[in-house]
Amino acid sequence: MKTLYVSDLDGTLLRNNEKTSDFTNSVINALTERGMIFSYATARSLITAKKATEGIIAKIPLIVYNGAFVIDNATEKILIANYFDASAHEVLDDLFANKVYPIVYAYIDGKEKFSFVPELCTQGMQKFLGSRKGDIRTNAVNSTADLKSGNLFYITCIDEPQKLRPLYEKYKSVFHCVYQTDIYTNEQWLEIMPFNASKANAIKQLKAFLGCEKTVAFGDGKNDIDMFKLADESYAVENAHEELKKYATDIILSNEEDGVAQWLVRNLDLY
Repeated sequence: MKTLYVSDLDGTLLRNNEKTSDFTNSVINALTERGMIFSYATARSLITAKKATEGIIAKIPLIVYNGAFVIDNATEKILIANYFDASAHEVLDDLFANKVYPIVYAYIDGKEKFSFVPELCTQGMQKFLGSRKGDIRTNAVNSTADLKSGNLFYITCIDEPQKLRPLYEKYKSVFHCVYQTDIYTNEQWLEIMPFNASKANAIKQLKAFLGCEKTVAFGDGKNDIDMFKLADESYAVENAHEELKKYATDIILSNEEDGVAQWLVRNLDLY
């Protein structure tokens, strides 16, 4: 039976230093060389995901931006894309009317960009953009109209909860929305993606694309519950949220102990 193994990244495949260990890299590289079909699913962009997993050189598909894209690790070719339709422009107009001015991710003239109007950035947005200095995707624009350029796939709002919460309630049943406080900065985020852009849906799409009959998933957070429900087998790392553990086939070693790689070694007979 052809099996797709897919892992969450932060808190699962990555150690707490936000890197994959040499052991994890060697296990995944060796097993994929032998034919294992492996992917990871993350909210990160391709650029930040590959920085965190730079030791994984295998030709594997990567699920990035919470499922907006599946991209080949080796060639960086987009294998599966979930863009917004024209309704994204209406959402942006609604955000502007509520004095929320987001960072908008899009492919513009074939290149990935994140666009923003500098003078309309909140303090939280400025902190985020400051952490991305030198990023080739940076695209400062002159007006909100410019935020509608290209093929849009991700809208990030960093603002006050009282402004973002009503928008989350309005759009959560229409789009894939994530409303959460960032654990590193304590800023409130609202992320809006196409309805089909989710880890679980991207896994379904990838499973069909590769012709796999079975899925084995690894995760640590509440946002991995849908992925666990979809999988035939699901394994929560020891450091996982207690709510996720309720949906797990079993509990494995923590991310700091290379739990995913250790499970793969034991169950796929690497050594």
